[in-house]
Amino acid sequence: MYDENGIEYLDCINNVAHVGHCHPKVVAAAANQLAQQCTNSRFLHDNMVLCAQKIASTMPEQLSVVFFVNSGSEANDLAIRLSRHYTGHKDVVILDHAYHGTTITTTDISPHKWHHLKDYKQKKWVHVAPQPDAYRGMFRSPEHTDADLGRLYAGEVEKITDRIAKEGRGVGLFLAESLQSCAGQVFLPEGYLKPVYEAVRSTGGLCLADEVQTGFGRIGTHYWAFQEQGVIPDFVTIGKSMGNGFPVAALVTTPEIAGTFVKMGIEYFNSVKHS
Repeated sequence: MYDENGIEYLDCINNVAHVGHCHPKVVAAAANQLAQQCTNSRFLHDNMVLCAQKIASTMPEQLSVVFFVNSGSEANDLAIRLSRHYTGHKDVVILDHAYHGTTITTTDISPHKWHHLKDYKQKKWVHVAPQPDAYRGMFRSPEHTDADLGRLYAGEVEKITDRIAKEGRGVGLFLAESLQSCAGQVFLPEGYLKPVYEAVRSTGGLCLADEVQTGFGRIGTHYWAFQEQGVIPDFVTIGKSMGNGFPVAALVTTPEIAGTFVKMGIEYFNSVKHS
């Protein structure tokens, strides 16, 4: 980056530009696609399929359906819609300090946002589990080992799913960033997500890995951060770095879950994203 005096800076803050500002390959690809101007996802173009195949090739085999959207907010919002249709349940479990978007629904599941809203009332269908933070959380290192921290924090989610079940309902969706970003760059404890996913699925719920800020190799060891936990989510949402600054995002899920819209007679399309 360069300021008004021409001084050069290395940008260590921007969480969107994945391969640098104004990367010539990104600029060329965008210009080429704009020259073709496919736009609406109801109109067929090879690039839609090729991009979806490339994304799916990095995912677990069952995650093979890609919905292209405008933003991570829209991707998470769409996942909530699908989960409600698929499971028949509305209750959502999230982590404290989480941020999942700026739509009405995703703001309702983003304590990072509504903790700062005056007189905001948490929705009854939203359940907040403790942030699994080994540094500032309710269970900390070095008082507990990494393995114990994962088990202890997962137990807090299990308490929520048990309570929902005792009240005669099921969980619709559990959402968590694979590494909490806006919440403080918090890595999930070792072995945390496996028992959490099991508890959610035991009540008929689905699990979502929010990779909007953590995906595309950003953690260094894996292409997707959820892979570090050894789990397979039902949804993966991606965005931000996917377009390197362009409004491109996606929801990835299974054919069975995606087919829910077909069974319900619901059509999903996006007016501009397939450019």
